[in-house]
Amino acid sequence: MKEKFAVKPKQLIRDILGGIIIALVSIPISMGYAQISGLPMQYGLYGSVIPIFLFGLLTSSKDFVFGVDAAPAALVGGAIATMGISAESTEAVNSVPVITFLVSLWLLIFFIFKAGRIVQYISSPVMGGFVSGICCTIILMQIPKLFGGSAGTGEAPELIKHIIEQCGDFEPVSFILGISAIVLIMLGKKFMPKVPVSVIVMLMGALMTLFFHIDSMGVRLLPHVDSGFAGGFILRPDKIKGSISEYLFNSLSIAVVILAESLLASRGNALKDGYKLDNNREILAYSAANFSSALTGCCPVNGSVSRTGIVRQFGAKSQWLSVSAAFAMLGVLYFATPIIECLPVPVLTAIVVSALMNACEFHEAKRLWKTSRNEFYIFMGAFLSVLFFGTVAGVMIGVVLSFVAVVIRAVTPPRAFLGVIKGKDGFYSLARNSEAKTIKNTVIYRFGGNLFFANIDTFQNDIENAVTPETKYIIVNAGAVGNIDITAADRLVLMYDDYKKRGIKLYITEHVGEVNDMLRKYGAEKLLKSGAVRMTTALALRDAGLEYPYELDTDNKAEQGRKYNLTQSIGKSMKQNTVVQRPGHISRAAKGIQAELEWVFGEDSTVYIDKMTDEMIDELLDKDISESGLVAAEKHTPWGRINYFDEDELIDRIEMRIFTLLKNDPEKETMFERLLEKRREEIEMRMLSMDPKIFERLKQRRTEHAEALKKSDPEAYNILLEHRAEYIKRLEKTRPELAEKYKEVFGREGEKYKE
Repeated sequence: MKEKFAVKPKQLIRDILGGIIIALVSIPISMGYAQISGLPMQYGLYGSVIPIFLFGLLTSSKDFVFGVDAAPAALVGGAIATMGISAESTEAVNSVPVITFLVSLWLLIFFIFKAGRIVQYISSPVMGGFVSGICCTIILMQIPKLFGGSAGTGEAPELIKHIIEQCGDFEPVSFILGISAIVLIMLGKKFMPKVPVSVIVMLMGALMTLFFHIDSMGVRLLPHVDSGFAGGFILRPDKIKGSISEYLFNSLSIAVVILAESLLASRGNALKDGYKLDNNREILAYSAANFSSALTGCCPVNGSVSRTGIVRQFGAKSQWLSVSAAFAMLGVLYFATPIIECLPVPVLTAIVVSALMNACEFHEAKRLWKTSRNEFYIFMGAFLSVLFFGTVAGVMIGVVLSFVAVVIRAVTPPRAFLGVIKGKDGFYSLARNSEAKTIKNTVIYRFGGNLFFANIDTFQNDIENAVTPETKYIIVNAGAVGNIDITAADRLVLMYDDYKKRGIKLYITEHVGEVNDMLRKYGAEKLLKSGAVRMTTALALRDAGLEYPYELDTDNKAEQGRKYNLTQSIGKSMKQNTVVQRPGHISRAAKGIQAELEWVFGEDSTVYIDKMTDEMIDELLDKDISESGLVAAEKHTPWGRINYFDEDELIDRIEMRIFTLLKNDPEKETMFERLLEKRREEIEMRMLSMDPKIFERLKQRRTEHAEALKKSDPEAYNILLEHRAEYIKRLEKTRPELAEKYKEVFGREGEKYKE
């Protein structure tokens, strides 16, 4: 509230001036729409005081204007007509406020159930088409008034028919006056944007009536309005015509229109101005405004796109404009009603039409035509649905179109095949980097969206089309995959099995850990246990036996360029050309985020690494206690090669088990000690060569592992300390510099070793 009204004095003057302008412009607009709703004209003025004041106090919008508006007025007019109620009759005066009251109750229900979240599912093209459709519909309603006719109702076909029919009452002077006013306002907007040309034009029209008596030339003026605030509503069941079900249904449809039209338009303003709109608070403001409108006997009130467009021209930035507009309208009702009779209808209609023309978003349609044809068609679909089928249908079609847009993007997300550039780190799109080349016998494919039933065929077909008889490895970079459904999970298992039969290893990499949980949940655990799921592309290449620098495939580059350029639209959308990652290194794991097995198996990672430890020890004892034997034993496990953090932990576990298993065989124990020492040193050197920070993370991880072991298995922890202490004592005799390093490497437990 404070932020909404806390403005500098200079801005306050501008906002108050904007409110006065809105009040003046609202005189013909609100009177005309009140008449369309079936009420006497003056009720439109009554509905432009308290409802606007309450909206200004409650809204979170800074410059959105509320008031008697076209869409609800037209819906109310149509509703009472179907119920057999004559416009401007006593029955209409009693029935219309009942509809308004029920609208306020529906909006209150929407507030309670937080229905405002629905606008989150409406895209910008739909929003632009929706608002433009409303603006054009109202313009078509108003056109006859430019040449002396009456406003129309309905959708575009009925409105065009009405315009043609009204041409029989064509008044040349009215038409010239109206068109001239539109031209002056548009020129003023272009060359004098900060001057209130609309108000100047309106005053000029009043002066022409006073001095040239243009009413005698066939120009219509606004009707007489009694001074004072005569509105009010008392529920009289005996004076109401129609069934309660008719009132409930009609009021519900109007409430939905107010919700969608007002939220969409005000949300658009908030996005343009860079502030956050509280959707639920807006609905409460709509409900309160309509409740007070019912008490004043008026029709439902709604967000006004046309009047908002007017105040935005003058730089209004706070709801002082609504407060001042309400007081200005109250002043008009008590002190200036005689002036209303001097205002020419064509001039006031021109003001409304000009504002609506400015509010149309055809510039957005032009931009979409150049950048995204699919979204252009969605814009036009929303626009035409409102224009030809009405606001209610437009809302529903707009929501459907928004979901269609989501489906289109999800089914055909950005995709690319990746390669490497000699002398550079990273993996690059082959279609967008002429120097990029594929790694020999390897397909690296990046998929830019979630995997589910609607796009899994696209995923599979892209990969299958890239496979050649020489292909041995397929690596899917799934960095953009944050979700997967059961259909996609089942298909991945089938693809893995099929490629395995064909001698091809399939890997899935880079995705978030939650996807691994989903694979396990959907019965695709085979992919996890077989080592097909890897934290990074580089780790998958390492497991495949492809070490950096990679052997490149340079024989069929021209053919690859054709094959890997998937589609033109996808190629344009692939703005991110590189997966930033050091080939041969370990990306996320290298940054110390987490070890790979923990990323894959979650809470079950300890169980799995224990199983791997047992399998590797059995393999080493049965075959070859050597470094090559250690690598072969690791590859022999279902998982395959692991990253350096996991391998360091694996060495710790082997060390603990070996000490227990071989305490009676000192020769083999010594062989294992030397093997593990050499492997540890190699891991450390590789990490130091990558980044000293990675080595620091290794030390930190060793300490964390020791602390966790101390809590979970104190006996194993003590065995580990004893074994390391003995190992360091032997090193002090043979390699004292290495002994000092290990005291540091093993973290805080180093003090224990010194004892």
